[in-house]
Amino acid sequence: MAPKDMKQSPLERRKGESALSDFADYVQKQQRLRRPGAAGQSDAGDSGYGTATRSGLGGAGSGSRASAASHEEHDELRVLDELGLADESTAIRLRHLLLDVRGDADESVALLTGHLNGRLEEGRGETLFDIGLEDNGDSMGFEKEDWGFALGRLRQVAEVLQADVRVLMTRNVNEGEEEVGPMGPKDEACSGKVIVRKKPQEVDDVIEMRIAVVGNVDAGKSTMLGVLVKGGLDDGRGKARVNLFRHKHEIESGRTSSVSMEIMGFDSRGEVVGSNVPGRKLTWEEIGRRSAKVISFTDLAGHERYLRTTVFGMLSSEPNYCLLMVAANNGLIGMSKEHLGIALALNVPVMVVITKIDICPPNILEQTITQLTKILKSPGARKIPIFVKNRADCINTATQFVSQRICPIFQVSNVTGESLDLVRTFLNVLPYNGNYNDETPFEFHVNDTFSVPFVGTVIAGVVKSGVLHAGDPVLLGPDSLGQFTTTKVRSIERKRIPATVCSAGQSASLALRNVRRKDVRKGMVVLKPGDNAAAGAPPPKVHREFVAEVLILSHATTIKKKYQAMLHVGPVSQTCAIIDIDRSYIRTGDRALVAFRFVQRPEFLTIGDRILFREGRTKGLGIIKQLGYDEKHPLNPEGQKDEEERK
Repeated sequence: MAPKDMKQSPLERRKGESALSDFADYVQKQQRLRRPGAAGQSDAGDSGYGTATRSGLGGAGSGSRASAASHEEHDELRVLDELGLADESTAIRLRHLLLDVRGDADESVALLTGHLNGRLEEGRGETLFDIGLEDNGDSMGFEKEDWGFALGRLRQVAEVLQADVRVLMTRNVNEGEEEVGPMGPKDEACSGKVIVRKKPQEVDDVIEMRIAVVGNVDAGKSTMLGVLVKGGLDDGRGKARVNLFRHKHEIESGRTSSVSMEIMGFDSRGEVVGSNVPGRKLTWEEIGRRSAKVISFTDLAGHERYLRTTVFGMLSSEPNYCLLMVAANNGLIGMSKEHLGIALALNVPVMVVITKIDICPPNILEQTITQLTKILKSPGARKIPIFVKNRADCINTATQFVSQRICPIFQVSNVTGESLDLVRTFLNVLPYNGNYNDETPFEFHVNDTFSVPFVGTVIAGVVKSGVLHAGDPVLLGPDSLGQFTTTKVRSIERKRIPATVCSAGQSASLALRNVRRKDVRKGMVVLKPGDNAAAGAPPPKVHREFVAEVLILSHATTIKKKYQAMLHVGPVSQTCAIIDIDRSYIRTGDRALVAFRFVQRPEFLTIGDRILFREGRTKGLGIIKQLGYDEKHPLNPEGQKDEEERK
């Protein structure tokens, strides 16, 4: 094992960093290939971050790499198809549907209704609509009267679909604060962008997104969330963050040491759901019942001492986006780079908020911006930083954010309130990002446990795939012996609101019958007996050993067999030992097939799961390629023979 004081050379460090982005893209493509039906379900906004499937082991050989390469080659063609650049386009001409006033206008309204309903279903209950522009970007040449008529017709159609329309920005309409001016000197036509969002009929219809909030200690993470959620401003001495802390020592030190959750709601009209009484914070139930879209913030610890908690929070909560906080007067220091690296490894789109600009001298702020831009453009990140300074930047960046290469940067002050409205608008417009399948077998990952009076044991987590109803029998496990316990779901809650069902991609809490809290731990999974096999079939398989393709991000020396590190797979955090490598040793920047063995207990794993292992700081990441390991078929047969000869 390497001494703690050994330093990497700059060349070695750059080798590991530059390989990060390429390997993260490779992992994403592998997951897409192993997810049946994903191609048909994913849209242009899909990040590929979601359910790993169980189909086939698939080796790390030339076959899978050739397949991934084939998909990569056709990515550009898929984008061209989506743009509709064919000679004869069969797309609906929206101008005709929006302005048709002839006798058969009812037919146009019906077509527009079907078109809008399809886009709402694709966007999980919300969609962005350009009035004045066709789907291919061509201008409709609207006058102001045409704009008003088209907006009225869209509101009429949305009302039929039980949805609301909110104008986000307009060009050449010259009405209200939404006006952002023409796109260029020759742009004279009226156009604009609106958001259409359905009114939820029940809890299950509410759009849910999860955002992990990370950054170095004292970057202002908890204060920022307190200001966003409560609606007031901070006093500069920690007033806004007090309600977010879970423990007494957190209040005294002002530092988060646990994984805390906060939610922010937007109604169908795009307004922030808040209290009419200044300073009063709404309960989760009140926010959930009044919202059409709920954003769950996972407030994570910034101190190096709590890195394990932060890594667990990022992997177990399965965030759709990552919010990186940077203090303007400190820059991207300490754990900020570590957290950014983890987000990039997980292929989670990252947005950056620079805080404390009210107390930061201009020259220091300029240094922070220069440093941040340089890191985001580096080969390891390959991001395009975009500084959001006005409403047009905010709306356009939010709509294009899911391309993953874009990284919006906000400069805010929680004391003066500068640019906070832009952040709220951005969060409101942010599209759903994720790919989950309701039709695959049910799988629920446990990331927290509770004992509630008069209810019993309650587990919280994320539904990775499938659907669960209250009263369904389930399997809970594995325990220390790798066995599963049969129990029944007493009730389900989502955002502390009773629900009858939870489906893939949603976070939920399940009350279990006849299960003691001490028998449940973080990292367990909940499965349905019927999803695995017929009655009387053996329980789900758990594994102590598995093979993964890994990339070493940073390590001072070489990594060989018997090396041990803390390994994270979703909510599972356990020490692992390397039992085999496809070569004699691996160093920083190397990609290799590695066989791992859990030290304490077996775990429930699936092919395609992302893994992350660390020893102090993050050492590497990878993707599971094979469950189980056969010593008769070593990964490096020639090395095995050499070892036997030496013995």
